[in-house]
Amino acid sequence: MDYKVLTRRCKGPAFPARECCAAFKEFACPYVNHINNLNNDCAKIMFSYMNIYGNYPLGLFANECKETKDGLVCPLPPLSSPNLTADSTSHCLISLLVSTVLVFLMLA
Repeated sequence: MDYKVLTRRCKGPAFPARECCAAFKEFACPYVNHINNLNNDCAKIMFSYMNIYGNYPLGLFANECKETKDGLVCPLPPLSSPNLTADSTSHCLISLLVSTVLVFLMLA
């Protein structure tokens, strides 16, 4: 994965929440189904590499990026997408906030 979309826009020492969260969504939303799958290590690996490449403070995205009680909302795929179904639209609500907390709890 190319982490530059995130690391170019979300920089310290300030780590501006608006820019970091927008960059995080752009980076993570295309992989929402993999990240939210608790049967793989995708979220854990992703956050590990994010911290390696971006040197982000622990819990940055979990604490700053909140849109709904269930997590971040990813944009819907284009209507012309051949795989768009009623079930797939329900997966556009990304629970990265929950995944983030779980990953950091596992790492602690």
